[in-house]
Amino acid sequence: MTLLLSMREIDKRFAGVPALASASLEVEPGEVHALIGQNGAGKSTMIKILTGYYAKDAGEILFDGTPVEFSSPQEAQRSGISTIYQEINLVPYRSVTENICLGRERRRFGLLDWSAMHAEAQALLSRFNIHIDVRRSLMTYPTAIQQMVAIARAIGFEAKLVIMDEPTSSLDEKEVEVLFDVIRQLKAAGVSVIFVSHKLDELYAVCDRVTVMRDGRTVRVARMSELSKLDLVTAMLGRELSRVLHDEGAHHAQAASREALLTVEHLAVGRRVRDVSFDIRPGEIVGLAGLLGSGRTETARVVFGADRAEAGRVAFGDIAEPAAEPAEAIRAGMGFCSEDRKFEGIIPDMSVRENLTLALMPQLARRGVVDEARSREIVDRFIQRLGIRCAGPEQPIRELSGGNQQKVLLARWLCMNPRLLILDEPTRGIDVGAKAEILSLVRELAGQGLGVLMISSELEEVVEAASRIFVLRDGRSVAELDGDEVSEEAVMAAMAHGHEPVQEGADG
Repeated sequence: MTLLLSMREIDKRFAGVPALASASLEVEPGEVHALIGQNGAGKSTMIKILTGYYAKDAGEILFDGTPVEFSSPQEAQRSGISTIYQEINLVPYRSVTENICLGRERRRFGLLDWSAMHAEAQALLSRFNIHIDVRRSLMTYPTAIQQMVAIARAIGFEAKLVIMDEPTSSLDEKEVEVLFDVIRQLKAAGVSVIFVSHKLDELYAVCDRVTVMRDGRTVRVARMSELSKLDLVTAMLGRELSRVLHDEGAHHAQAASREALLTVEHLAVGRRVRDVSFDIRPGEIVGLAGLLGSGRTETARVVFGADRAEAGRVAFGDIAEPAAEPAEAIRAGMGFCSEDRKFEGIIPDMSVRENLTLALMPQLARRGVVDEARSREIVDRFIQRLGIRCAGPEQPIRELSGGNQQKVLLARWLCMNPRLLILDEPTRGIDVGAKAEILSLVRELAGQGLGVLMISSELEEVVEAASRIFVLRDGRSVAELDGDEVSEEAVMAAMAHGHEPVQEGADG
């Protein structure tokens, strides 16, 4: 088999932690190849090693039959590899033409040939059926147009391989179809495409083969026609269809007789959340499941007031309107542990005490003076209650393990006596022992009447902890699983097909 790209036995470590372990990726000439996996699977690291952003620790890369090790993305681009990133990587204050032709400007008699560059920009965009004034600055156009400009720029380099990282994230359905037509044009011209997307329907619409990554390894390579959607979800999550670990004893008593604490109906915001509905009752752990990009975190942010809803209803207790800002949600009795512990959770240079009492500070201060005695009493109580292992309250939180940092963040909200606690990836990046401790604590809190909304990419974790699970797919609620219905198999089926379990082997 002739290959345009061959990446074999690729290893990469960051601070001693493996990000890639003997990973591989092979792309044929004129092929549209899907690269998929959950967050942290290693997709981005593979792409960055290929394009010279990172240096590999081990392995071999062949491009167009020649061993390569690019020292920069610019060198990779000159060699025929063009990348379109999910985050638009252009110069907003420059014109559309300047962005498309940046780095390969045309000249005539030593001067920039603006006429030729304007014509080239218009010709490239016309392939997308986009007809705009290319002389205007990029920032004057909406995000979808900017995304198309980024794609046109990549194609303009006459690359042999185009890498598209979530290229449809800013596009509507019509624009996605136009993009797919361009991908098919590239394929017909012999250009290969690596297509990274979390939307399974898109993979089947445009891709020939797929490479699935998990935990830094390549775990499956196959033709798209040979795999069902359920097969893809199984490969990404690493769960066997026959393995159902639902443990009745791990679930809390149903709170069906109680009125809803939180009700979300037909929520919509941006392109990630289109129609999400669920509810939570006091003393209940509700899981929000779905693949990366399904809208879980975006939904939680709206509930907490961090983002504004564009449509739908959010009611919390006797408050029928969504929180306008996080401070309002906190006053109403909500807490929110963000998925990004390092950047949105802890303040690394502050102490355990300062981090733990951060949300409580307005209640601890009178006329600008903090009640130090009460602060120490609260901190000592929660360090003991949650088993936070630290040298003392004044130890910088950055020196704690990930599990103990997470416990401090839990304590930050628990000391507020909330009625609802939103946990977004509460055990990400912590060891098995700390995971068990945190999940046990969450179950204990729910048993005391706390409502919990739990988001986790660890399917086993959600199934073990939650009494009900709502499954999101492409920004929509597609299934509600309750009691005996809760199983890994059922959640995976809903992720793949958008409904409750189908018979194994069903066509994707």
